Amino acid sequence: MFILKPYIFNRFPELIFGFSTIISENAQPPFYFNLSFSVGDDKIIVEKNRKDFFEQIGLSDNSISFQRQIHSDIIKTVDNSGDCGQSDALITNKKGLGLAVIIADCTPIFIYDYKNQVIASVHAGWRGTAQNILGKTLNKLLKEFNSKPENLNVYVGPSISQNNYEVGEEVAEKFEKKYLIKRDKKYLLDVSGVNYDILLESGIPKVQIQRSALCTFEYSGLFHSYRRDGNLSGRSIGVIAMRN
Repeated sequence: MFILKPYIFNRFPELIFGFSTIISENAQPPFYFNLSFSVGDDKIIVEKNRKDFFEQIGLSDNSISFQRQIHSDIIKTVDNSGDCGQSDALITNKKGLGLAVIIADCTPIFIYDYKNQVIASVHAGWRGTAQNILGKTLNKLLKEFNSKPENLNVYVGPSISQNNYEVGEEVAEKFEKKYLIKRDKKYLLDVSGVNYDILLESGIPKVQIQRSALCTFEYSGLFHSYRRDGNLSGRSIGVIAMRN
C-alpha cells in the first residue's frame, strides 16, 4: 500500500496523517484501491480497504468522521465518528478522531492549529471554492477556537491541475482572471491556486503551507480521477487526526 505523507506535518509527532493512492498489493481494476462506497465497487472490498488504510496510519476504522460531500460551504464541528451528515468541511479538537476528505480531483485541504490543538479538513471543488468554503473554515476556526493564522500549518493535497481542468464560461466567470487560461471557447481553472491564495491572504505564513504539485488527472498510476475515468473512478481518502 502506498500512502502519501506531507513533510509539513513531520515536526508534529502528535499528528496522524495519510492520503491514500490507487496502489495496494491486491488492488484490481477498474476501481483499484478504492475507499468509497458510492462508486459501484464491492462493499466488502471497500470495507477491507478502509480498515487496512486506517490501520496502516495508526487509526481504527471506527474512529473516523465522514461527511457526505455535496460541494457546499457547510462546515461542521464534530466530536463523533461515523457519518456526520452533509458538509464539506469538518473541525474537531477531539484527540483520536480522524477527519476524512474523499477525493477524486477536487482540492483537499488539511489544517492543524498546533497551539490550540485543533484540526480541520476541507473538500473544495470549484463550487465550494466559489463559495469560499476555505475562508469560512478559517473564520470559524478563529472565532470558535481562537485559531490564529500564525499558528496554522496547512497541507493542500493532490488535485486536478489547471492544465487538465477545463470549465465553461458559466464556471469561469465566478473566478478572477488570474486563475484562468482561455483555451478555444473553454477555460482552464486553477482551483488549488485559488485556495492557496486564500490561505496566504488570511495571514498564514508561506513556510507553514505545503501545496502538492501532484495532479490527480495526470498521475494515472497513483491517483483516482473522476475527470479522467468517469464512473470507473475510485476515490482516495485523506485523513488527519491528533493522537490520544
